Amino acid sequence: MPQSPLSPYQVEAFNTAAQSENKIHDDAVARRFGFKGGLVPGVEVYAYMTHVPVARWGRAWLEHGAAACRLTKPVYDGDRVTVTAEETSHGLDLFVESRGELCATGRAELGTGQKSIPAAFAEAPIPPDPPIDRPPADEATLPVGRWLAMHPFRISRDEASEYLRDIRESLLLYTEEGLVHPGTILHIGNWVLRHNVVLEPWMHVGSRVEHFTAARIGDELSARALITDNYEHKGHRFVVLDVLVYANAATPIARIAHTAIYRPRQLAAA
Repeated sequence: MPQSPLSPYQVEAFNTAAQSENKIHDDAVARRFGFKGGLVPGVEVYAYMTHVPVARWGRAWLEHGAAACRLTKPVYDGDRVTVTAEETSHGLDLFVESRGELCATGRAELGTGQKSIPAAFAEAPIPPDPPIDRPPADEATLPVGRWLAMHPFRISRDEASEYLRDIRESLLLYTEEGLVHPGTILHIGNWVLRHNVVLEPWMHVGSRVEHFTAARIGDELSARALITDNYEHKGHRFVVLDVLVYANAATPIARIAHTAIYRPRQLAAA
């Protein structure tokens, strides 16, 4: 009997960023911050979550669905992760558990129809290319109202397949229809930030994503982002980005509200 789209989804977590510039994913550095080891990136935890709405709604969710996630506890390499869903009047409530703890929550909905370019982006000036020499991330370099760009990139079929293996994605839709995984789209929220500033160990803590159309393997992906907030809370320094992702420099494919701790309190106290 085929598995129900809302059956619990289990996956073995994999730290895709152990060698990345963000040392919160490095075991030794993360332990100094009080964690058990290097954190599995929040975008990958979100990628695990998206398995359920795509199983439930298929390509339609990639074309005009939406989701939000809040990352509350770390997921570590090798953890057994379970994603569960509850159907509600708005769509799905999503829960990610590992080691007997609730590590992330979210919700997904299908949405309807094609969305137009938000006025804030249609009327905005084209931001400059990211600097060659990136300045350190702080209140001066990430001010509210600053527009950011990123270096465009293309996802090859081999890269897309490697990502599906890394996140242990079992749905065949992506390879059969040549589609980019939504986890890659959410990565752009991180990339537009780190293409413009140098960050010490930092953490993605939550996002909301609205899909406008599905991204296809071979599309050139780029983004414009507006810094909408920069604030302190419980000793952490947060930045919030409003990101519009484009395919081939012209077609909006997703809008992301992206929140990150760019200066953890452990650094401020050091």
